[in-house]
Order: sequence, then structure tokens, then C-alpha cells
Amino acid sequence: MTWTQIYDPGHNIFISAAIAALPIVFFFLALTLFKIKGYLAAFLTVLIAVAVALNFYHMPVKAVIGAASYGATYSIWPIAYIVFGAVFLYKLTVKSGAFEVIRQSIISLTDDPRVQILIVGFVFNSFLEGAAGFGAPIAITAALLVGLGFDPIKAAGLCLVANIAPGSFGAIGIPVIVAGQVTGLSPNLIAAQLSTFMPYISFTVPFLIVAILSGFKGVKEVWRPTLVTALSYSLTQWFTIRFIGPELPDITSAIVSLSCLAVFLKIGKKGQSPASENHLTLGSIIKGWSPFIILTVFVLIWCSSIFKQMFSPSGILAGTTVNIPIPWLNNVVMKVAPLVPKTTPYPAILTLDFISATGTAIFLACVTTMLLLKINLRAGKQVFVETAKELYKPIMTIMFVLSFAFIANYSGESATLGIALARTAQYFPAVSPILGWLGVFLTGSVVSANALFGGLQHTTANQIGVSPLILITANVAGGTMAKMLSPQSIAVAAGAVGLAGRESALFRFTIKYSLIFLGIVCFVIFIQSLNF
Repeated sequence: MTWTQIYDPGHNIFISAAIAALPIVFFFLALTLFKIKGYLAAFLTVLIAVAVALNFYHMPVKAVIGAASYGATYSIWPIAYIVFGAVFLYKLTVKSGAFEVIRQSIISLTDDPRVQILIVGFVFNSFLEGAAGFGAPIAITAALLVGLGFDPIKAAGLCLVANIAPGSFGAIGIPVIVAGQVTGLSPNLIAAQLSTFMPYISFTVPFLIVAILSGFKGVKEVWRPTLVTALSYSLTQWFTIRFIGPELPDITSAIVSLSCLAVFLKIGKKGQSPASENHLTLGSIIKGWSPFIILTVFVLIWCSSIFKQMFSPSGILAGTTVNIPIPWLNNVVMKVAPLVPKTTPYPAILTLDFISATGTAIFLACVTTMLLLKINLRAGKQVFVETAKELYKPIMTIMFVLSFAFIANYSGESATLGIALARTAQYFPAVSPILGWLGVFLTGSVVSANALFGGLQHTTANQIGVSPLILITANVAGGTMAKMLSPQSIAVAAGAVGLAGRESALFRFTIKYSLIFLGIVCFVIFIQSLNF
């Protein structure tokens, strides 16, 4: 027995959208106005979403249970699997004493926190986003900054804000590649369109995070290293996107930017505090950074096409992947126009890719780190338990957030919001990035937002006579601006720096920057739509 989604149960799309938005509005208010703890706010949001799905959309009870269960299990695999591994790796680095070497190696370049935030919070963040994505970069870099002496709220908040520069091309370009798969457009064309404005946004990010940390006076004092970072990063990002593709911009930009900044700092330019002297050898520096070097190697192998082919349906390791259809939900819900061109079953299959999952690559990096740095099993177990104790509340928050997101998607609540925005007709390009923004807020992932709203963006573009390329790009860019604000990202960041239960503080820290950048993207997309 199937159930067909109804996108306008209130017989007025804007009234329907207002009711569909109730869970989101409550979540915003819970974190900003009422300052409720993240896991409790997320749990109450699930209850509101369930009430809307049952009483307004008349979604079958079993389907609601299936959607909530699907979201909860998806939050564990793969999301919590990745986040837990990333934080575990960081804690192993601290336990082994390697972090002290990392700290000293950064101080050897600069002991100025304003420049350290550029190295760790911006450049290293981008590198990890390009290699791994899915929350690992935020968890690792925020924890590293706390280890360097940063206030936990600022460390987590600055890493979240900085992540907008690499966010569109994370995990070897997966967001752009999926956008192309969903819409039939070339990922290279989508990337090229993003290159018309994203490098300019990326250029501003180093200046912004320094300003947040130390005010405009601080920017003035370290404008030279900030300019070197911003210029080298944005130019490399533009060049890589235009001439190579969407897979490598984050990695190449980070490598070039770090190299330029390191050279600049070493030749003794003004605008920073003098670095402390130390006597680290190249070998000790490499060993200190080895956990993250190992992580990078494993993740890049896991992301390679040769490795992925081994797990394809015809691959030699295809049997290691288990696909579990979600009871009461898989192909029970039917999507209809205008969300899709024709009636389409909505699949709900949990993929347990035990070997090919990114989280497995991270855990193998943890095991290799234990062997290389001679961390015994007893110490490793102690760190593992400590990590679990710190992350259980953030993981619980992510479970509730994803349960709400999947209820919203399968009930049609999120589709109602998208269709209401699409009714703005010729003004739709100005609000189309908001669709991507909402998608990431709901799902925590630019990839999922593209899968959710990519088809609607494409259909609406054809209806109003605008290039679909413009609106698909808007979905990717708008979604990227929500990464710093999505409940999933907030929970990951809070857990990484020991702020479980204080997600509302991080939410208030990032919301204004998310909305400002969203406004910029909306303006740019609208101007571009007038010329296509």
C-alpha cells in the first residue's frame, strides 16, 4: 500500500508552508530565544514535526515511524561513525604527546592567535573538508584550536564560519557531482558557474574570521598574512575549478595557501607577533602531524575511483555492502509533480558500507596512529571511552535532528516550503538559494540538499525561462551558507570542544554570518539570472 505526498494540504500553498515551517521556526526560537539545550530542542522539534505530518499531511503512522527511524539510524551510520572517529583521532594525538609537537610547529610559524586561526581554522579546515567532509573537518580543527588555547565557543564558531569557503566542493567535490547527477547537468559546468562568485566569497573569509576574533583593529595589524592567505586561496580555487574540475579545489587551495603563508611568515614580514623559538626537527614535525597525514592518505584512497569501483554492484567487494530497506517507508511514499516530473516512489534504503565508508578510513587511521605512536590497547580503550562520554549528547542531538529532517522530507513538509518559494515566479532566482539553505539546515549536508531540491530548481528554471544552471548553482551555494548553522554541524562542533548542551550559544554565534552570506548569494544569483 502506498501513500502519495500532498504538497498543499491547506489549499493555499502559503498557508501550507506556514504550517510546514512550524518545526523549523520552533527550533530557531528554542536555540536563540529560549536557549534550550540542543538535544532537548531537537527532541521537541521531532514531536512538532510528527504532529504536523500526522494531523496536517495525514501521513500514515507507520510511515512516520519509518521516517523517524530512518533518520535516527542514518545519524549513526554514516554521520556519527565519521564524527566519532575524527574526535577519537584527535584525542589519540593528545594522548600520545604528538599534539604538543603540532602546537610547537604552529608556534614556530607564529604565536599570534590571529594567524593561527588562518592556519588551522581556515587552511587546514579546507584541506580536511576536501579530503573527508561530513563534519570531520569541524571536529578536528575546532579541537586543535582549543588545544592551542582558544576559547571553545570561538574555536568552534570560527571553524564553522570558515567552512563556507570549501563547503561547496567537500569530500572530493561530491556536492557538485551529486547536483549534476540529479539534474543531468555537467558537474564541470556547475563548478564553472560557482567559480564566477565563490572565490570572491572565499577571499573575504580569512578577513572575516580574523575580524571576529580580534576586531577590525586586529585585521589592520595582521592584514599582510591575511591577504596572502585570502589571495592565494581564492586564486587557486578559481584556477582549479575552471581548469581541473570540482574534485580538488579545497585540497589544492589549502596546499598553495599554506605554502604561501608559511613562506611569508618565515621570511619575517611584519604584522604578527614574533614566533617562539623551538628546536623541532623535520622528522619530529612529520611524526607529530602523522595522525592527520595518515588520515589524509586513507581518505584519499577511499575516495579514489579505483577503490570505489571495487564496491560497485559488479565490483569484487560488492558483497561487503548491505542495503536494508526501511520497513513501512521504502517505496511506500510517492513523490509527485511539481517536485518531480512524474509520480515516483521515494526510496528509503539504509546502506551499511562497512569497508568503503569514510568512517572506516578514519578508524583505520586511528589504529595506524596507535601503532605508529605506540599507544597501547589500555590507553586506546581509555581514550575511546572518554570520547564516547563526551559525544553521546551531541550524537543524541544529531539523531533527533535527522529524525526531524527525514519526517519533513517524507511527509512533504520540506517540499511544501520549496514549492511556496517557487511561486515567487520571476523573482524566484532571488530566493532560490534559500531552497538550498533550507535543505542543508534540514539535512546538514549540501549533497542531501541538492538531492532534495535539485529537481525542483531545474523544473522551476524551465518554467520561468531562466537557465537551470543558474538555479542549480544557487542551490549549491545557498546550501553552503547554511553549513555553519545546520543543527548537525552545530552538534558536531559542540561535541568536539566539550560544549555539549550549549549548542544554542554556537547557533547564536553563527546565525548572523550565515544570513549575511545567504543574502549576498541571493543578490548575485538574481543579477546573474537577468543576464541569462
